[in-house]
Amino acid sequence: MSVDTVTGGPPDARSLPAPVRLILLTNGRRISEVLHVVAELRIADLLADGPRTITELAEQTGCHQESLYRVLRCAAAFGLLTEEAARRFAENELTVGLRSDIPFSVRDLVLYNGSDSVRRPYGELLHTVRTGQPAFEHVFGRPFFTHGADDRDTSDREAGSGALFDRAMTQMSRSTTHLFTSQYDFTRFSRIADIGGGHGFFLSAVLNTAPKARGLLLDQPHVVAAAPRHLAEEGVADRVEIVRGDFFRPLPSGCDAYLVKQVLHDWDDDHAVRILRGVRTALGDRTDGRLLVFDHVVAGPNDWDQGKFLDVDMMLRFGGRERTLPEWQDLLAAAGFALANEPAVGRWAVIEGRPVRSRRTA
Repeated sequence: MSVDTVTGGPPDARSLPAPVRLILLTNGRRISEVLHVVAELRIADLLADGPRTITELAEQTGCHQESLYRVLRCAAAFGLLTEEAARRFAENELTVGLRSDIPFSVRDLVLYNGSDSVRRPYGELLHTVRTGQPAFEHVFGRPFFTHGADDRDTSDREAGSGALFDRAMTQMSRSTTHLFTSQYDFTRFSRIADIGGGHGFFLSAVLNTAPKARGLLLDQPHVVAAAPRHLAEEGVADRVEIVRGDFFRPLPSGCDAYLVKQVLHDWDDDHAVRILRGVRTALGDRTDGRLLVFDHVVAGPNDWDQGKFLDVDMMLRFGGRERTLPEWQDLLAAAGFALANEPAVGRWAVIEGRPVRSRRTA
């Protein structure tokens, strides 16, 4: 079958000549821009009750009809939605993921991945490759977290890259929480701290699997401000102490498990070790205590792994990184821990650290 006659999505790249495959790869930016527009216009919400004509969709979105049709036709070509006869469009299994009214929507993640905070640094990837410095600072003139905090301080709490980043990370947390909680039994712990735990979504899920445990949620003041409502909705508010703090400062002691979820990949090794040493100090002489890192373990050479793409994101955005299992073991050792389990490779995994008595202190 020729490329021209393939329908129902892009062709199988393995069937194409190498030069054509290379050109196909360059379509990634085009696809992401079309996807971003479909998400921004809430097309998925409009199709939730059934197919709509392009005339109806243009009226409901306030768009130029012919231009919108050409974009949606392109989206249907790579399977994002389904084009029917007479310029009607319908949802499919991919479209549903962009709806804003479902628990496991990824709309905010899609919007964030297409935002200036991600798009513009990728345009300066070569700067990072040549200098080793995050392209984000080169583009915006300030570090990522400073930029997000400043942009978050607007009259419209839904506007700005900081607010969008918070919502996108909450969606990511929803998508990974079950994966993490299904890999580990938390019932052995009586007091569980989530360091950099955001609004408490993950800690709530953990406590719901360990009904006798109490929790401690630590994050920056503007982040945990939204935590009480979420903790109450999950039925764990009376079991959680909220601490407004900074994980580069001394951490609260008295917990037997310290969770660090999708935090360390934001940081280079020196900063990551500082965070982990803070946990080691908080554990003190409790050799039965545990550090539980929830992060990606990068697969081996040539193996497909979404973590290798995330690694480039971290490099551009913060100067952080995703890590291989040997790199995680080195990081733990530098902070006074030994690896106590066998994490899955090539995916989000639980990395369990056991305190080592003969530790180096910072």
